[in-house]
Amino acid sequence: MQFSYPVKIRKDGNEYIVTFPDVPEALTGASTRKEAEALAKDALVAALRGYVEDRKIIPQPSAGKDLVHLTPLEAAKLGLYMAMREKNVSNVALGKRLDIAEGAVRRMVDLDHATKIETIYDALKNVFHYQLITNMERAA
Repeated sequence: MQFSYPVKIRKDGNEYIVTFPDVPEALTGASTRKEAEALAKDALVAALRGYVEDRKIIPQPSAGKDLVHLTPLEAAKLGLYMAMREKNVSNVALGKRLDIAEGAVRRMVDLDHATKIETIYDALKNVFHYQLITNMERAA
């Protein structure tokens, strides 16, 4: 799964409104387009954090021209959360498989916590048999 979500920015009166078609909870606005673009990723991450906290399914991104890209760590954390949901593995159960505390697993899927990406990579590969793949493209 790609972790790049299409974004729409439209002017509404004196404000620029930012929405994400695939993540309706991700909504923000600003007085300038540049400021709206700067706030877009924070709104997306905050909404996706809510999906994890509420134990909801992470929406699959659709195609789009203007995209907001998650960082590799954010993508890895969401990937781990999705794998845990798919296989119905709780934090406690994953902790047992990895020989770590439940709190450590909770931090592994916490988008605000600075987990080492290698830890998530190993869990995805060794427990769930997923390969975390990264790529690099020239920035727009």
